Amino acid sequence: MEASMHAMMVMMQPGTSRTDIEEIRSQALDAALDADVIVGNGQSIIVVTGALDPGFVELLHTLAGVEEVVHRGNSLPPDTSDLRVESIRPLLPPAVLLEDLPLTHAGAVSVSRSREDIVRILSGEDDRLIVVVGPCSIHDPAAALDYGRKLKTLSDELTPDLCIVMRAYFEKPRTTVGWKGLINDPHLDNSFAVNDGLQMTRALLLELIALGLPVGCEFLDPILPQFFADLVTWGAIGARTTESQVHRHLASGLSMPVGFKNGTGGSVQIAIDGVRAAASPHSFLGVTEQGIAAVVSTRGNPDCHVILRGSSTGPNYGERHVRQTLEMLRDCALPAHVMIDTSHGNSGKDFRQQPIAAGEVGSQVAAGEAGIVGFLMESFLEDGAQELRPGQNLVYGQSITDGCMGWEMTVPVLHRLAEVVRARRSGAAASASVRNGATRHSGAHKA
Repeated sequence: MEASMHAMMVMMQPGTSRTDIEEIRSQALDAALDADVIVGNGQSIIVVTGALDPGFVELLHTLAGVEEVVHRGNSLPPDTSDLRVESIRPLLPPAVLLEDLPLTHAGAVSVSRSREDIVRILSGEDDRLIVVVGPCSIHDPAAALDYGRKLKTLSDELTPDLCIVMRAYFEKPRTTVGWKGLINDPHLDNSFAVNDGLQMTRALLLELIALGLPVGCEFLDPILPQFFADLVTWGAIGARTTESQVHRHLASGLSMPVGFKNGTGGSVQIAIDGVRAAASPHSFLGVTEQGIAAVVSTRGNPDCHVILRGSSTGPNYGERHVRQTLEMLRDCALPAHVMIDTSHGNSGKDFRQQPIAAGEVGSQVAAGEAGIVGFLMESFLEDGAQELRPGQNLVYGQSITDGCMGWEMTVPVLHRLAEVVRARRSGAAASASVRNGATRHSGAHKA
């Protein structure tokens, strides 16, 4: 007779010796069954589960100390939980990481001021451009810090015209599969040492902030902000998640300005909907700093904006696309401003096209377009990208995800953007002068 999944209780006689109980348990384990001993009210019960053979059940009746075998007779219900889960490992609570790697008072002041700078640019009080520039996705903290030092020097030079934020992305959304970022797989070997990744991420962000460099991150996993959002000046919701209710809710509670990208298919409306949704209060599931599941209630984030990143059908940074997007925002009673991503669909995924995109958008800025408030660029120490292959040494400072502009390609692009800001500023001043002259002339004529 074929064995089947069953459970039964072996009721032992009161006072049965521990040796007899262990003999029954040993027989069960030898038969590849699970056996748990329960002791209570002076009587021991052995719960046996597994593929029970009728011969084994008959054997039990012959063993010393057995009073009764209660055989359920029906198969156990099938397991319906975690059938495709390989393992579940403990995650470091956010509070522990924040205590081990705290933000200093000076760092907190720096983050707060840089957020205020971004908000002032979005509101039109500051006429500079926001430029979020850095690696597609950081895989080497040492190279990222070297890049940050270079960027800080350039930022200090261009501060009168540009508000430069280092792009520091640690989560990599994939269309299908691939390396998912420093947090997910920090050792680049499929070991998925997430706790190590979180520590490396926070440590690097603290070092960048210590340089006086603001940082910008994309938020992908909704529980990760608890680990490092206190260090972030500007956030992004990517093209694959901009339509996600979870991410719109998340953005509504983030403490920094957040950009929503248009969808991978090109829809700008879903990004606008994301901005509208994130501006409202929401209640949703999250975790506390202690890592406990909780209900999070937010006030809404009024400092969100749209990012035009192109699509599979081509770029959307042209004058027509920009004006159309600004009009759509006005129709929704939202602030009419956009950021332009020079990579992705706007570069045809060719890093060499990023300076061209930046130049064409810069011309719109120089001509006076006040609705363009910033740029998002992919840049690293070396041009291009390389494949991540087991056992193969990596080129220092070169991306392992999207191709990036190298440093030598990046510098003139940023200088050019500073020039277009000055041109827009001069044009605005000239226009104001003309208006003032016309007003004076009109007043004199009336007199």
